[in-house]
Parts: sequence; C-alpha cells; structure tokens
Amino acid sequence: MKLQGETPNEYKLENPPTDCVSSVKFGPNSNQFLLASSWDCSVRLYDVISNTMRLKYNHSGPVLDCCFQDAVHAWSGGLDCQVKVFDFNSSTESLAGNHDAPVRCVEFCPEVNMIITGSWDQTVKLWDPRTPCGAGTFSQPDKVYTMAVCGQKLIVGTAGRRVLVWDLRNMGYVQQRRESSLKYQTRCIRCFPNKQGYVLSSIEGRVAVEYLDPSPDVQKKKYAFKCHRIKDSSGMEYIYPVNAISFHNVYNTFATGGSDGYVNIWDGFNKKRLCQFHRYPTSISSLSFSTDGTVLAISSSFLYEQEDVKEIPPDAIYIRNVTDQETKPK
Repeated sequence: MKLQGETPNEYKLENPPTDCVSSVKFGPNSNQFLLASSWDCSVRLYDVISNTMRLKYNHSGPVLDCCFQDAVHAWSGGLDCQVKVFDFNSSTESLAGNHDAPVRCVEFCPEVNMIITGSWDQTVKLWDPRTPCGAGTFSQPDKVYTMAVCGQKLIVGTAGRRVLVWDLRNMGYVQQRRESSLKYQTRCIRCFPNKQGYVLSSIEGRVAVEYLDPSPDVQKKKYAFKCHRIKDSSGMEYIYPVNAISFHNVYNTFATGGSDGYVNIWDGFNKKRLCQFHRYPTSISSLSFSTDGTVLAISSSFLYEQEDVKEIPPDAIYIRNVTDQETKPK
C-alpha cells in the first residue's frame, strides 16, 4: 500500500477552498477544467493540467452544488437560495432565479438543454440557459437531497428515502415512484452511463444498484452491498456514510467515497470491487471522473460527523490519474 506522499499519479490542487468542498465536477469533453463549490461561499474553476485556479466567484452563503452548462458557463446554488450562472469568457455572473429554501443540487441535461436544480423547498426547477429564466417548478414529496440525469430522465432522491423518476420531456407527471431499497437516509444517486439504471448510497455504509426498467426480469437483477466499514483490532465495526459516487463513462464502473476517507472502484455488473486507494486525511465529500475516465477528482473535507476531533485536516482536492487496471472490469 503506498502512503499519501508517495503516489506519483496523484497531486493536490493549489488554492483549494478554505471550507468544506461540497462538489467537484469536470467540464464536458475535457479532463482539464474542474469546478468546485464550497461552504466558503465560492465556486472555483481550476485548470488541473497546469494546477492553477483560473477564476472564482461567490455566493452570499455556502454553495452546495455546481455544474458546467458548456465549456464557458457554470451554474451554482446553495444556502442563499439563489441559482447563479457565471460566464467564464466575460467573468460576469447573473442571477437566474431563486428557490424558497437552500438549493442542494444543480445538474445540466444536454439532451433537453436544461439546467435542473433541486431544493430543500421540496421542488425541482428547470431553467432555460438561453434566456436564463425559470422553465417550470415541480413539486417533490420531500426535501431534495440528491439528483442525477440519466439521458432524458431525471432521478430525484428526497428525504424519507423516496426516489422519483421523471421524464424531462414531459414533467406533467412522475414516471416512477420508488422507495430506496436501503433502510437509511439517501446520500447520493448517480446514473449508469448506459442509462439502464442508477446507484444509490446511504448514510449507513451501503450502496444499492437499481434498474429503471420496471419489468420483473430486470428488477430481479437489483442488489445492495455493504462498503465503507472499518473493523478495529477488537472486532468492533465502524460504519460510515457513502457521500459520493462517480461513474466511469467508458467502462460503466463507478467510484464511491466515504466518511472513512477511502475511495473504492466497483464493477457493478459483476458485483466486484476492483480496487481501493490509500486512505485520505478525512471524509470524501465529492468525486468526479473526467469524461474520458482518465482522471478522478477527489475532495477530502471534514463533514462534522465525528465529535471530539482535535485537529481538523485542511480541505483538499486531489487529482488522480487512474489506470485501466484500476477502472476496467476484469
């Protein structure tokens, strides 16, 4: 096992956020540009190849999520309830609109060319980036905790362990209402690049692999597994939240990051763990594979889930060049 400082294929970004990193996302069709949102109220754009921060803009409160619309526009939302769009070329920001409570999730769907935001106000809103203005508000059964775009479908995970599948071309009704197959609160949902299903993680060290096709034959394939658990020398098992999931677009494998400080790579179809990286200084708060799957961004941020921690490690974003050996199904 290689120790922290000895990994030649991994480095830390300079100028990291100064508080918890809430989200890291690579740009479309690029393994060079990375957005990072943070509780320090900032959204930062990094050039990971030259290891420089290209620009930064701020919200008036902690930022909970961000995404690229295209190579030159970022969207973000957070505790100030605002949805902002930032133009990198002109370095100008504009306010697209608001939610009535903090904005938890921000995603772009290229298939319908819409930005989607999910909020603790129990709604999902669509935004037309050409105008920037609201293009509809859609009630959800509870606070939105996580969202994922799956082709033209939107998968929303809310409080109360509910999962809703919407069709972004017809938001008149919910396509599927589901309940999480995990017993505890949903933390993250991400979709398989082949669009057949999604992976859902909970606060209780478990991950579920789910399929969208409701036919009984396909539903038989779903399963869940335990991960991000550590046994100490006395045999006591510590169970950690699984905070982050990111898919490898080429191989349909995925990475999970937990509050145990570990990142694992999984082959969901063959139900196998492919590898585990070294332990990071604190909880993994977000993960993002680049589009081509050659680079993984890993944010390591203390999430205040443990008490009596004497020294909180500084927030950091690691850029790791991953190999086929780590990410390709065996």
